[in-house]
Amino acid sequence: MRILIATTGSRGDVAPFTGLGRRLLDAGHRVAVLAHPTFATLIEECGLEYRPLPGDPKELIRARARATSPEETRALMTAFVDGLADGVADAVAGGADLLLTAFAPAPLCRTAGEAFGVPVLGTYLTPAFATTEFPLPGPAWNGDLGPQGNLAAGRERLRSADRLFSGAVVRMRERLGLPGAAAPEPLGHTRPVVHGYSPLLLPRPADWPDPVEVAGFWWPARPLGWRPPADLVDFLQAGPAPVFIGFGSMALDEGERLGELVTAAVRRAGVRAVVQAGWAEVAAAGDGILAVGDLPHDWLFPRTAAVVHHAGAGTTGAALRAGVPAVPVPVMVDQPFWADRLHRLGVAPEPVPFAELTAERLAAAITAALADPVRRRAAAVAGLLAAEDGAGAVLSHLTRHAGAASR
Repeated sequence: MRILIATTGSRGDVAPFTGLGRRLLDAGHRVAVLAHPTFATLIEECGLEYRPLPGDPKELIRARARATSPEETRALMTAFVDGLADGVADAVAGGADLLLTAFAPAPLCRTAGEAFGVPVLGTYLTPAFATTEFPLPGPAWNGDLGPQGNLAAGRERLRSADRLFSGAVVRMRERLGLPGAAAPEPLGHTRPVVHGYSPLLLPRPADWPDPVEVAGFWWPARPLGWRPPADLVDFLQAGPAPVFIGFGSMALDEGERLGELVTAAVRRAGVRAVVQAGWAEVAAAGDGILAVGDLPHDWLFPRTAAVVHHAGAGTTGAALRAGVPAVPVPVMVDQPFWADRLHRLGVAPEPVPFAELTAERLAAAITAALADPVRRRAAAVAGLLAAEDGAGAVLSHLTRHAGAASR
């Protein structure tokens, strides 16, 4: 079967799909991943076919920060989403028997699937159906609002996502010769859907519709032939397990400030640290600190004492899998939601919002994370996660799809 996986966003929105793609490839399917050009090397080094999706998310973040009016911001987003629509249509037209879509491009993928007769399966990294049990993660997330408040907030989150894509969907339908649609189907109504995170971290709500599953994480694939840098191996062997500190694709252009803050926090906490530059280009330095670039989390995190991260969905899962405590420093969108879940699960101290981050608060959070109760809980959760098979649920859907198509 020819399978096309479509995702958009930062590295954390792409990396889990490399693991899912590899699992599907190993099962005998032909797999291509549709993503932004900045991730072409990552995808190809994992042994998967790459297809280009227009747009640079890093430059979009910078452009939005420079925008001087709501109209300019809307114009930027309209151009970006229209580019996504063209990329999705071109990729699906290039041939696919099944389209797997992340949450963000779902309305575009659904439209392309309709135009070219390709079935669509939602493969979401974050919860995307309104429920009374929690408010959906998003820019306005601020904790539990009670059953009816959670439901209303979730519905508004989906409407907001629809508004972002509705114009592009209308224009896309016109280009592809589809009948006009006055109101595109809401994002959260894409079905079937498999959510790629663990029910240990966030159980499936009882009021979600069928067929919507919570299957377990899709672990990122390690690039074929990857070997750890010699300086990293030497550093790990030279002393106690270090703390990992990285903010992923967050905090663009704040590298110098964060470097000074992280250096001071590491010194105050009395730990060694591996500091990942990330998109912020964090420039930490000093005794007991090693600066690194992108590295496979599945190799590095189990060799650390704790993981300081921005609580994106992918890094949240990687730290849980490693069985080490987390220090969540959420910045935006779904990150405060996942940071809260980590704290509730007992594998992390109380989150430190990025806007409130200081060397003193970071040092205190690292010290709290290294306490015995948190470390024991993190190890226990990792043991339970090892029994889950999130990619297997997607394979089950493929088997059912192939059976239905043959009848």
